[in-house]
Formats: sequence, structure tokens, C-alpha cells
Amino acid sequence: MDNVSEPHKKTLKRFLRSPAIDILQYGLLLTVLVYLALQSADNLGYNWQWYKIPKLLYTINSGQFQAGPLLNGLIVTLKISSVSLIFAFIIGLITALFRLSNSFIASGLARLYLELIRNTPLLIQIFFIYFVVGPVFGLERFFSAVLALSLFEGAYVSEILRSGIESIPEEQHEAAGSLGLTPYRTYRHIIIPQAVKKTLPPLVSQAVSLIKDSALVSTIAIYDLTMEAQAVIAETFLTFEVWFTVALIYLFITTLLSLAIAFMERKFTA
Repeated sequence: MDNVSEPHKKTLKRFLRSPAIDILQYGLLLTVLVYLALQSADNLGYNWQWYKIPKLLYTINSGQFQAGPLLNGLIVTLKISSVSLIFAFIIGLITALFRLSNSFIASGLARLYLELIRNTPLLIQIFFIYFVVGPVFGLERFFSAVLALSLFEGAYVSEILRSGIESIPEEQHEAAGSLGLTPYRTYRHIIIPQAVKKTLPPLVSQAVSLIKDSALVSTIAIYDLTMEAQAVIAETFLTFEVWFTVALIYLFITTLLSLAIAFMERKFTA
């Protein structure tokens, strides 16, 4: 009986860990939040004006598509998030290799960087880079935001990658050395690809976290999605409609990212 039920248990586990379940959970949570907000708005006598939202996303004038303020803000958010994600991975990989290095200086620098980044709020880091580091090196708002997000997320990415690298059996290092591979080629062709494959789920979670954390760059007057939403609300007073729309946009982006990585993970497994 146990042998018969074991495949069903594995199937159930795969189903519960599938992106469809995540989307369903997001949908249920969003439904509950929308219901509570509707009830609160009704008690306040709020006048819903959803018909104004499409114009905040886009307009079509003389047959030409024109992006609205929210869509423009989304484009800025995607630019910052995508560039920061690339640099966060590079910084995380270098830091992970430094932590595993036999060099006392490299290991010490990596540990110092991790302790400074993980024990200070991201908002303070954004302010420090923009108001202190930025003027020294002539960094504009966009690059200051990218640097802050990359350093912050890179610290967490480094620990994820380090755990993945350490999980690779030592025999593979020895086998690569017996084949005459240099340490660089060993890590590039054997160790790192396996480590990335093993740590793909937590790396995806960190990427989703980066997209959400990017909303903080609005504090240095970058007109990302959050900043554009605040400006629209100040002008139109469409508080509930705009924030619900922004929440749906963030949900849509992170869900697409999760689905894409889940597809990649299945490909790697195959």
C-alpha cells in the first residue's frame, strides 16, 4: 500500500510546488484584499472611478499609441530592476568566491561587505549612495539607484550561491584537477553551472524581492512606477484605484518571472 501511494505523494508535492498554486494563492490573497478595501471604501462613501485608469496606462491619439504615466513608470522600474539584477548576480558571484577563497584579505573584504549591507536598511543605503557617493563620482539618480539595489541584493545572492557551491561534492573538484582543468575552468564549466541549477528557486525569490525593493528608489525622485503612482494620486485623488492597479502590475511582473524560471528549471532538470 505504501509503494502504491508513494508516486501519488510525489505527484501531489510537485503540484503543490507548481507556479499554478502560487498564482492561485496570489489570486486568493488579492481577492481578500480587494474585498476588504471595497468594504472600507463603501464605509467611507468612496466614489469609485475605474474608468479613468486606462488613460493613466495608455492613450491612442490619431491612431498612435502613447504611454501614460503608469506605463512610463513601469518602463523605468523594469530598466532599473533588469540592470540591477545583472549586477547583483555578478557581485554575488564574486563575493561568494571571495568568501570561499583561501586568501585572508579576500575573505575578510567579502565578510565586511556582507555585514555592512545586511545589517543596514536599503533605504539608508540608497540615501548614502545618492547623497554621499553620487556627488563624488558624478553618479546620476538612475545609476545611484542601480548601484544601491545591486549591492543590497548582491549580498543575499552571494550567500545563496555560496551554499550552492559548497553543496557540490569535493570529488568533482578532484576529478576536474585530475583532468588538468585550471581552477577557473573548473568553476566556470563544472561547479558554477551546477550551483546555479541547485539554487535557482531561492535566486528567483531574490529577483522577485529586487523588483519589489525597487519601489524605494522613488525616495530619490526617480519616476518609477511607485513615484508615478504617487504623482497621479496627488493630481487625481484616485487613491484606491491607482494603488490596486500598481499592485496588479507588480503581481503580473513577478508572476511572469516565476513562470519563466519554473520553465527554465524544468529544462535544466530534463
